Amino acid sequence: MSNFSPYSQAVSDFRAARQKADLQNLLSMLTGKKTELLSYEEVRQKLRAIEGSRQELRDIPIEAIIGSVGRYSDFNRDFLPRRENDQERWARVMVQATGPTGLPPIDVYQIGEAYFVLDGNHRVSVAKALGSSHIQANVTEVKTKVQFAPDSQPDDLILKAEYADFLEKTSIKPLRPESDLSVTVPGRYPVLLEHIAVHQYYMGLDEKRDITYEEAVFHWYDQVYLPVIDVIRERGILRTFPNRTETDLYIWLAKHREELETNLGWKFETETVADNLMAQYTAGLSQTIGRVTSRILDAVTPDGLESGPSTGHWRAEHLAQDKSDHLFSNILVGISKDDNEWQALDQAIQIAQREKATLRGLHVIPNPKKLDSPKVKTLTEEFKRRCAEAGLQGELAVEVGSAARQICERAQWADLVIGKLTHPPANKLLARLSSGFRIMVRRCSRPILAVPGEASPIRKALLAYNGSPKAEEALFIAAYMACKWEIPLVVLTVEHSGINAEAVQAAARDYLGEENPSIEYLVTQGEVVQNVLKTAQDRGCDLILIGGYKASPVVEIVKGSLVDELLRETNIPTLICR
Repeated sequence: MSNFSPYSQAVSDFRAARQKADLQNLLSMLTGKKTELLSYEEVRQKLRAIEGSRQELRDIPIEAIIGSVGRYSDFNRDFLPRRENDQERWARVMVQATGPTGLPPIDVYQIGEAYFVLDGNHRVSVAKALGSSHIQANVTEVKTKVQFAPDSQPDDLILKAEYADFLEKTSIKPLRPESDLSVTVPGRYPVLLEHIAVHQYYMGLDEKRDITYEEAVFHWYDQVYLPVIDVIRERGILRTFPNRTETDLYIWLAKHREELETNLGWKFETETVADNLMAQYTAGLSQTIGRVTSRILDAVTPDGLESGPSTGHWRAEHLAQDKSDHLFSNILVGISKDDNEWQALDQAIQIAQREKATLRGLHVIPNPKKLDSPKVKTLTEEFKRRCAEAGLQGELAVEVGSAARQICERAQWADLVIGKLTHPPANKLLARLSSGFRIMVRRCSRPILAVPGEASPIRKALLAYNGSPKAEEALFIAAYMACKWEIPLVVLTVEHSGINAEAVQAAARDYLGEENPSIEYLVTQGEVVQNVLKTAQDRGCDLILIGGYKASPVVEIVKGSLVDELLRETNIPTLICR
């Protein structure tokens, strides 16, 4: 009986283990979570692992044993027995384990931090059933270039295999041992290999010589890949996409940049692409609802009655992105068929040279059939020529549709919009409702510089300041120009009903600083527009800065606006801020 009783108990333990295995199999079918052991040979081949010859006897964690050399189908991931005919052998191993001699060491292969049983699968199963955390094993290390952990799933093998293949083809690890180009989605390493091949091609063109593949790999990693990763880290993008890797985001940004440049016809900096990607794919429910609501309102509201972004939106974006060196890094300039003298572009060039900015031209046509017309081609070539002659980077995109709507939609890619003021808002209700320039001023998310005639060198500016929220935005830009461009500034407040001119001027002095001798503060009385224009002329100003529309769209459509009146009367460039 003494010999029979332990064996009988072992059989009972086996039955319990089999029931657990069946339950886990059922749960696996319901949840889709796989419970199979991994095949050592499949893993070794896919990871291009190389077996060593030295064995080491040591205790290993049982939880780290995830596969088997030959019996990976006999047990599940928890080493519970899956076959009824294993009962006798399993029970005999259990009896030995609980007897005085215990179990001999098992033999395993180690790949990364994971172990695969060469001999001793039943011993592992019994040890787990007894609650052991470790087991003695003869360990043979198998070397691989990629990391492999005990929690790796069968699907991970595809990724690991692709990574191993990538590392073998590029040989990047020996000279860049700190590199981590892991991804979470299969099929992305061919994309990286394509990037390297393209980089090798263009390196050869630039340097007029044959570039070795190894040279291209390291130059791509240092000069293309790492700068993008730096942006990802600076922007904290992984916090928005916590289940992705930096290389995932590198590939995602590259794809997003390609889509943007194809759709818009402009080149984009990595920082701009990253900011746009985060804005579009932020996972929060409130942001998603906000974007959907905005699209619905945009679709059902007539352009002339839309209010546009909130006041201060652009300045908040600018400050959040820490663009402290230059206020206008990218300038959108509308190229109109009526601007035969290229006055809007000339004005844009004047500012871009001060700001070291990129010029993004936009020409809108009503008929898609004219996209490839000789006139459009000539316009594009002339735009490039003028930009190159001025020593500036510039690209002209041609779009179909409404000029006002297209400029407003593309304004998000710029810091300033410049347009020829060929048709200012007329002083009639229906004309105001349909005025393209008025729609741009109302809907555009960026400051708009209206150019009524010749381009201005901008040697002196006038700020029409009444203390309103939108005038505060004009004050912000005026302060920048006075400081960075070192131009004199006239701050004018026209005293009329509802305006405390002294308090308004005091606020401007407090913001700009009273000690600056190049800033002049003035208070006048009378008609606002006439005072602004007369003061600009008397003081020799060649730029006017004002706040945008103050009242609701409906009120201003019916009653008119000082902004519309000023645009009709001005003969010098006027910057309208919102």
